[in-house]
Amino acid sequence: MTRTRPPAVGPSAVAFVVAVLLILAIVLGSRGLRNFDSALIPYAAATVFLAFGVGYRYAAWVRTPASWRLFVQGWRSLFSRENFRKAPTALPRMAATYLGFQKFLGARSHARWVAHQLIFWGCLLAVLITFPLTWGWFTFTSASGSGPGYEVRLWGLKVFGFDSAGFLGWVMYHGLDLAAVLVIPGAAYFLWRRMRDRGAITGQRFAYDLVPLVALIVVSVTGLLLTFSAVFLRGGGYEFLAVLHMVSVIFTLVYVPFGKFFHIVQRPAAVGMRLFKYTGRGDAFPCRRCGAPIDTGPYVENLRGTMRDLDLGFDAWAEWCPRCKRVLRGGAYLSRVKRGYR
Repeated sequence: MTRTRPPAVGPSAVAFVVAVLLILAIVLGSRGLRNFDSALIPYAAATVFLAFGVGYRYAAWVRTPASWRLFVQGWRSLFSRENFRKAPTALPRMAATYLGFQKFLGARSHARWVAHQLIFWGCLLAVLITFPLTWGWFTFTSASGSGPGYEVRLWGLKVFGFDSAGFLGWVMYHGLDLAAVLVIPGAAYFLWRRMRDRGAITGQRFAYDLVPLVALIVVSVTGLLLTFSAVFLRGGGYEFLAVLHMVSVIFTLVYVPFGKFFHIVQRPAAVGMRLFKYTGRGDAFPCRRCGAPIDTGPYVENLRGTMRDLDLGFDAWAEWCPRCKRVLRGGAYLSRVKRGYR
């Protein structure tokens, strides 16, 4: 396999292009800023910074030899006619089980899986509501001068209408509250676990492991307090809560590219890796010594190619299973090291 090199474009250039594309999307999607709410400028600016940071971090991460090879192989597997003919439902199933329901977490702990699902679906719901509204893509207009009918418009085009006094109207107006109700117990469980579990305490870092959970809880709680103030306190303390909520949201968005939240961006790339391994599952590569299957043939060859890109000089060792590697190392130690001491 020949050397596979990442493109010469640097992470800064990629990040700049991503940020500019988002700005253009905001301008065009809001119909020349006519549907853009100036009160949401801080949120929109934070999303642009988020796009820049994610673009930079992702470009820097994918440029490493191992990541770049798997990135390329994943896209090749995705657009391969042969793979689609052999396994047409592989990609949707992997996206549903690995990205959506994250079944791999259930093998570790059912409680952790439930908590992770609460956070995932709560954050996804919040993003689907908040980002389009912040960018001016979604607008709610009254179907008549007095209501209660409203129309949801995307990029100025009517999507559907709803009655603000009905169940759908209640869900539309309280979607972020529902997202907060999902996120709080999930984040609280992981925060409690990191305070009690010895294994988690040993390797955790405050900025990397605890700050994301605290940020999610603060964003969710302040969001619920805004609704509580509007409904039960007639707007008492609303301005202070609005500023506090805005600061917490902006901090969380800015933090995403530099902390643990970045694995959200990395996770879809893992689907390509799994698809690459899955489509080559019928071509098992046997260990050179014992014959036990190591992995798929294409994956082993890809690993050897990565080792050659790194100039490690021992890529052939990828063709032995872990047990045989230990046996060979032990034999080399006995024959070349231990026998030298007499």
